[in-house]
Amino acid sequence: MSDTPLDSLVLHATDNAVSWITLNRPEAMNAVTWDQRERVISLLADASSDPDVRAVVITATGKGFCAGADLRGAPSGDAERVPGDVARTIRLGAQRLIAAVLDCEKPVIAAVNGTAAGIGAHLAFACDLVVAAEQVRFIEVFVRRGLVPDGGGAYLLPRLIGPQRAKELMFFGDSVPAADAERLGLVNRVVPADELEKTARAWAERLAAGPTRAIAMTKQLVNASLQSDRATAFAAEAAAQEINMTTKDANEGVTSFVERRSPSYEGR
Repeated sequence: MSDTPLDSLVLHATDNAVSWITLNRPEAMNAVTWDQRERVISLLADASSDPDVRAVVITATGKGFCAGADLRGAPSGDAERVPGDVARTIRLGAQRLIAAVLDCEKPVIAAVNGTAAGIGAHLAFACDLVVAAEQVRFIEVFVRRGLVPDGGGAYLLPRLIGPQRAKELMFFGDSVPAADAERLGLVNRVVPADELEKTARAWAERLAAGPTRAIAMTKQLVNASLQSDRATAFAAEAAAQEINMTTKDANEGVTSFVERRSPSYEGR
């Protein structure tokens, strides 16, 4: 374990109501450690509960977005394991990280600056919007190591691109260039590297100026719809709108429409 302070391995700043979470182990292609993972999970929880944070960006320094989990210190293949150890490690580790992104009550943008492999790819795919630099590659690297995809991969990919494409990526483990990822629907926008931060910032600040609670409930509805029948989805939609109509922003949205002016949302 590195002796480097954790707050320098995961940089954090809030700017214009946007929480910026930056993985900062460029020498390791930002392969994520246990401590880093817990820090990111904590920052996402803080973003959910802080009314002054209205959007989140996850990005990284150096040439890699995230090369996956840092496996140094993991038990070797011939080390004795008690049944349940691996499942527990995944459940409490990678799956918690992906769930923290999916469950964050603020919209989360991935600004992917470099290679995203394994759990690093899933970290990006779990975000609500993905902006990638042109040189980025996404790799479902698990099959190359003789492993089953974890960190929610088999849950996320079929919902994003369908089961056939998901199987292709996971069975072969081929490197997918950003342009192909955009064509498949894994990425919203591909931009030159020097425009990545600018684009992510523009999107995040636009989201931060929006009706935060309505966006949060929209995120929940869309995510839940992928595993709901129509009746359940329609009931959830109606209930969400009922709750949303009690917010200040909903009142402002309707009032500004009647008064023929631009709305000014407060995120409440």
